[in-house]
Amino acid sequence: MKYYSLLIGLILTCITSAYAQVRPANPASGRSADSELDSLRRREEEKQDTVIFTAKYIRYTTVGLLKDSTRTVFLDTTLTHFHHYNPLILPERPTINLGNIGQPARDLLFNPRKNIGFDPGFHSLDFYRLNQDSIRYYRARTPFTSLYYVNGTSREQIFRVTHAQNIKPNWSFGANYFRINNEGFYLNQNTSNLNASVFTWYEGPKKRYNLLLNGLFNTLKNAENGSVVNENIFEEKEDNGISSTVRLGGTPVRHVWKQKEYFIKQFYYIGRLDTAKTADSVIASVRPTQRLSHQFTYANDGYTFNKPIAGSQNVFPAMVGDTLAFKDSTTVKRISNEFRYSFYLRGRSLSFVKNELKLDVGLQHDLYKYQQLPVGIESFQNVTLKGDLGYRFSDRVYINGSINQITVGRNAGDYLYEAQSEIQLSKSVGRIILGAYIQNKSPEALFERSTYHYHKWTESFDNTKINNLSFTYLNPKYSFRAKAEYFLMSKYLYYQVSDTSSLQIRPVQSDNLINMLKITGRKDFHFGRFNLESYLVLQKSDFQDLLQTPEIYTFQSFYYKRRFSPSVAAHAGFDVRWSSKYNAPSYAINVSQFYVGNEVRFSSYPIVDVWGEFALKRANIFLRYDYANQGLFSKGYYTVNRYPMPGSLLRFGVQWNFYD
Repeated sequence: MKYYSLLIGLILTCITSAYAQVRPANPASGRSADSELDSLRRREEEKQDTVIFTAKYIRYTTVGLLKDSTRTVFLDTTLTHFHHYNPLILPERPTINLGNIGQPARDLLFNPRKNIGFDPGFHSLDFYRLNQDSIRYYRARTPFTSLYYVNGTSREQIFRVTHAQNIKPNWSFGANYFRINNEGFYLNQNTSNLNASVFTWYEGPKKRYNLLLNGLFNTLKNAENGSVVNENIFEEKEDNGISSTVRLGGTPVRHVWKQKEYFIKQFYYIGRLDTAKTADSVIASVRPTQRLSHQFTYANDGYTFNKPIAGSQNVFPAMVGDTLAFKDSTTVKRISNEFRYSFYLRGRSLSFVKNELKLDVGLQHDLYKYQQLPVGIESFQNVTLKGDLGYRFSDRVYINGSINQITVGRNAGDYLYEAQSEIQLSKSVGRIILGAYIQNKSPEALFERSTYHYHKWTESFDNTKINNLSFTYLNPKYSFRAKAEYFLMSKYLYYQVSDTSSLQIRPVQSDNLINMLKITGRKDFHFGRFNLESYLVLQKSDFQDLLQTPEIYTFQSFYYKRRFSPSVAAHAGFDVRWSSKYNAPSYAINVSQFYVGNEVRFSSYPIVDVWGEFALKRANIFLRYDYANQGLFSKGYYTVNRYPMPGSLLRFGVQWNFYD
């Protein structure tokens, strides 16, 4: 508990010192404290005699923001939720994982992927990929650099640096360099992830032509230890951690996933251009009446499993002649071209966009080269028709529908049809969103064929079909939102333990119709400077054990929030997360897949994290003590069969932005 005491002391010291040295600020208005902190930071620096560059000089966009217009938003420097750095324990997207950041994981809550077409079937490290949707293209009136660092003693270090600057007012470039190095809580859990990208954004002088270009690189290295030998280390009070014996304790067995991707997107606006800006200037956009676009992507993905030692080690199935080291490998190369035409019909006034019609049609061609050693290279293609149709009856009602249909190629017949309607009731009552989608998806390639050393099969499965209906209610005035979703699935695909060996898996397709009802709710409470964020998920299915997801999940965050000066603020509190018991998945090492194994249900106890976060001028800082209640309810816990989660650990993080 020494780290717990240290953290509490540091938080109290920082808050007390700030309170003693700085005159209290005026009570907060209707704006959020974080938004006000951003504004006051800028206002304070603007009082100087010389120009002081701040976050207001930096705007950015993404591929998503450029979907139907040129939109940019301010850089977010708010403090709230800054301590949520770990993608494995985000409040509203918890995971099942092997224990440490950088290791294989999957969603704890039911969240099916909404993609169609070819998919090699490797997703356990997706949480650590840098992808096209996450790259920001900046408009930087001054050179901008952001440094980010997290340290969890010697076992975990995260480093990120982003730099961007303008070549000309309408042309910018930048680069990202992200690293994760994690020693792990147990032997041979080392991870080493590298994400890098270089990018540029050019906008024509008349704002009609835009060009996005980037190169993206991911290298994800994950050592496998086969789990601890003693599966009851917490019950037997063993001194767990690095000293615990693991099944693969010698030369590391390792997954190495590499990705290279080159992306070019250009679009041209035809006809009248309309400019819109929100009341607080957070979002500025240029809206066209017609638009032509082309997108080119070249991607080269490699998935390698390297076993440099001989034998099964009671982790792999015993095989005759299994005396040599080996390497399993899958590669996918893709060349994609997408062409789109968009048409928008609206009035000239944008104060309230009414009676706006949007039509978007497109064609995408994907050429693949796929190889799973030792089988030769397969070449194939897919042609996808795309369309979007939307109509805004007024500033209160909007209806949109989209289709994605593969008409030619290996995955012909795949489709994803979506529809959504948004109705604004009033500012005080809120708004509702009605949604639905139908998905028909080909099996992932690994489900139908595996030539890996310990897992070999050739299967032919039907497409998986998912029907979804959703109802969402949002009320920003009262900080409340709720969503109800119903899923109906047929031909669901999953992995389960093999009939011939408990150390092998095989793909299975369910012949049953699977129903899932998922209800989520979020409510934020404010009691002066005290705050409570409450998130609750209820899930009910007739095949709960097959989906391996809990019926109940909740996340509660209680914290004290205070601003001491225009650019100094502090939050301090604790988070509690808990889920009901569920059928815990097992993990197959050489194919990196979670599967339905022997029925195992672990005891479920709340996990408490204590934290503090601070804003000091241009820097945001956090301190957190994870699993602070270890030893109170239990000595430890699991989310995956045989893989214990790490114990309590103190972590420190800082982000510092430079604008000149």
